[in-house]
Amino acid sequence: VAGELVGLLSRAELRKVHTLSEPIHPGKQLLVGAAIGTRDDDKDRLRALVDAGIDVVVLDSSNGDSIFQLKMIQWIGNTFPSLEIVGGNVVTQYQAKRLIDAGVHALRVGMGTGSICTTQEVLACGRPQGSAVYNVAHYAHSRGIPVIADGGIKSIGDIIKALTLGASTVMMGSMLAGTEETPGECFYQDGIRLKKYRGMGSPEAMQERTQSLKRYFSEGSNIKVAQGVSGTVSAKGPIAHFVPYLVQGVR
Repeated sequence: VAGELVGLLSRAELRKVHTLSEPIHPGKQLLVGAAIGTRDDDKDRLRALVDAGIDVVVLDSSNGDSIFQLKMIQWIGNTFPSLEIVGGNVVTQYQAKRLIDAGVHALRVGMGTGSICTTQEVLACGRPQGSAVYNVAHYAHSRGIPVIADGGIKSIGDIIKALTLGASTVMMGSMLAGTEETPGECFYQDGIRLKKYRGMGSPEAMQERTQSLKRYFSEGSNIKVAQGVSGTVSAKGPIAHFVPYLVQGVR
């Protein structure tokens, strides 16, 4: 139809295709993952996500060794057998075994160790991150399952420690929270450019998001027990400028 835009190609996209060392996806697109909970209504969300073309689903739970997650893993495996599943979070070999036996393809390791997570202080539940990563990775690798170190990554040195202890990769919350691509507005305080950063278990998130209430089993309670806090991080600019610095540091 004359005058109707049917496609758009940018120089940045062309450069990305040429600079990728190898095709990450048959369509030369980056792999896409999405996180869901472990409740029944999350099944409808997953169906929509699969229709949209996700490559992997992450089951988001502060304690992955639950009957809710085990049933969800089995349902996903039966309903979408080609979809890869990242389960967790776990901190012991026993927890890892249960999720691996259920059918996960990767594990997130860490409980209460994130910069804005207070699970260990509030519930006395968790494990030192170094011990958790080392022990879980030792067992998971024997089953051919990669491990993601989730929590406590504040610097390049922490990334190297996690990889040395057996992690295949790491999750970076606070380190990437200050980049332009993350949600939230930047503001100045005492001449420093900052960005707000909050945990899913923080009081603010629980007030605004029903998913946060469900994640911590608080949707039916008048008393909300927070398992996270809110804070600020320094603004870091575009992620395209920050990630190469991290990669070079690790190398």
